[in-house]
This record gives sequence, structure tokens and C-alpha cells, in this order.
Amino acid sequence: MPINYYIVLALCLFTIGVVGVLTRRNAIVVFMSVELMLNSVNLLLVAFSKMHHAAKAATMASAGADGQIFVFFVMAVAAAEVSVGLAIIVMLYRNIHTVDINFLNRLKH
Repeated sequence: MPINYYIVLALCLFTIGVVGVLTRRNAIVVFMSVELMLNSVNLLLVAFSKMHHAAKAATMASAGADGQIFVFFVMAVAAAEVSVGLAIIVMLYRNIHTVDINFLNRLKH
């Protein structure tokens, strides 16, 4: 499969994620949109790793797992980010009974 298909799919996923972050007010939907953007980057990392390995396949004997290793670390950091973010959202919901991001502007004062 050509690399262009992966790039277009990742671009569509990233665009949907950016639109979700910029237009939604629910904190959980914002986190889901950020995860969608991270997954589109993961897709590109694996696709480019596969493309790079295919170009070097005649000279190297490695499996081309470089992109997959990067994806593993990105997913580990994303899991930590989600756990901390959801804990913050749960504590805010307990205190102010909403997950609306615009309502959180009151916490500045």
C-alpha cells in the first residue's frame, strides 16, 4: 500500500482531533481529541518506519521496529497523561459539578 494513503488517513484523523479540541467544551471530549491526534502521529511513525525499512531491506537484516518502539513510548506517555487528566477532571467534577471547560475560567481568580 502506498505511503500516501497513510498520510491522508493520518491527516484526516489529526484534523478531526484539532477540530474537536478547538470546538468542544467538554473536557472528556477534548481529551479524546488529543488522543486521536496522538494516534494519527503513531500511525505516521509506523508507516514511515515501514517505508524506511522497505528501502533498506536489501542491505539490513533488522525487522524495522524503530517506529514501533517510538509508538510504544508515545502510548505509554499518553496513558500517563490520560490518567492524570481524568483524575483532575473527576476532582473538578466533584467540586463544581461540571466538566465544561469555559466554566473553569472562574478558577483563575
